[in-house]
Amino acid sequence: MPGLYSKYIKLVHALGDLIAVTASVVAASALATGSLSGFFTNQFDAFTFYSLIGWFSCASLLGIYRYFRVARTIRVLVNALKVIFLYVLLVEASLNAFDIDTFSRDFLLFHYLLLAGTVLFWRLFVVYLLKFLRRKGYNFRKVIIVGYGSTGQELRRFFNQHPEHGYRFVGFFDDKATQEPYVLGKISDVERFVLENGVDEIYCTPHELTKEQVVRLLDFVDNNLVRMKIMPEPGDFQYKRLKIDFYDMLPVLILRSIPLDDIINKLLKRSFDIVFSLFVIVFILSWVIPVVALLIKLDSKGPVFFKQERSGIDNRIFNCWKLRSMYVNSDSDIVQARRDDERITKIGAFIRRTSIDELPQFFNVLIGNMSVVGPRPHMLKHTEEYALIVDKFMVRHFIKPGITGLSQVRGYRGETKEVHQMRARVKLDIFYLENWTFMLDIKIIFYTIYNMFRGDKNAF
Repeated sequence: MPGLYSKYIKLVHALGDLIAVTASVVAASALATGSLSGFFTNQFDAFTFYSLIGWFSCASLLGIYRYFRVARTIRVLVNALKVIFLYVLLVEASLNAFDIDTFSRDFLLFHYLLLAGTVLFWRLFVVYLLKFLRRKGYNFRKVIIVGYGSTGQELRRFFNQHPEHGYRFVGFFDDKATQEPYVLGKISDVERFVLENGVDEIYCTPHELTKEQVVRLLDFVDNNLVRMKIMPEPGDFQYKRLKIDFYDMLPVLILRSIPLDDIINKLLKRSFDIVFSLFVIVFILSWVIPVVALLIKLDSKGPVFFKQERSGIDNRIFNCWKLRSMYVNSDSDIVQARRDDERITKIGAFIRRTSIDELPQFFNVLIGNMSVVGPRPHMLKHTEEYALIVDKFMVRHFIKPGITGLSQVRGYRGETKEVHQMRARVKLDIFYLENWTFMLDIKIIFYTIYNMFRGDKNAF
């Protein structure tokens, strides 16, 4: 059965959301008031109506009903969570803006929790139902690949290994590899084969075709309502998650898509930074800093805190705060700390080994020039040096620097004696900024705390 029903999946999700919003309001009313009778009043009818408008406005704004056949389950759930988060903000902001206190906090809490649970359950149910049906041979699309190269063969293996995505591979078409397995004919045979066999999609590797052949295929698919997708040559865009944007009707290829450019992701990360840094400042720094400050003053002369200019987001300079761990010296802004560095004091060695010296940076997080998790900020001198010798070093400045980061929990903490160490650190930093998720931040924080108690061989 060809994939004729994909267009209805958006409708299925939308109907599920409509039921979820309405049912969550009804159930929340019953739980908060103890009966269903309270629901049948003008105030709850109005709340349901405006909630539906608010939900579908948020869903449309974030494009949650865009459908992708090849999408990880976690992506589907994260997209749903974004809408839920935005919806909650919209409801709370509206109630406060119009000074509406008719609805109890219990009712709103029940509504949010029930809505989130129902929407996520419905998304999971639909995703796994589709995968099950496609494995059974329903809702599939016939596909061919034009160009018998490494990219095409890798795509064929993907289709065969993942039947849950609903693609049925038919064969290759290529002018040179006519005797190879799965090759059904030459490129000139594509048009006749597609029309006779009801092919739904053509995957084309243009680097293996002439310009005239590509143009003819493009004209053919447009005139016969067949979809064609282009696969880039291997190595064309290494390590990049490409994105298409439109300036009016002009398509623009965005070579580096950064999740934290999304306003919802940015708001989620910033909200977490504020809550987490406030927790640390109130419950940890409030007593740790006075104790450590006293030890620092008894151990050596000089200030308790050490301020240093470092490179932040967009390479903007900011003052990074630390607890002083060295004797006062004139090289602190140009010479990186080394193992057995004579400048490090006795108490300094302890607070550096346990990362206590980094704790004042939670004030940087609260102010907004750092994040809890992100690429570590460098001294200005090191930023200038590494930008010249490490490829793509400046890419890490697209997002805020962090107190801890992926490269730190992967073993690239502290002194970097060799250029290859910095290259590895930059590679991990770029991976982080291109693949950021909230759960990745949580994992990095967990491993940072774990390493603090276990001990890090790179800490000194």
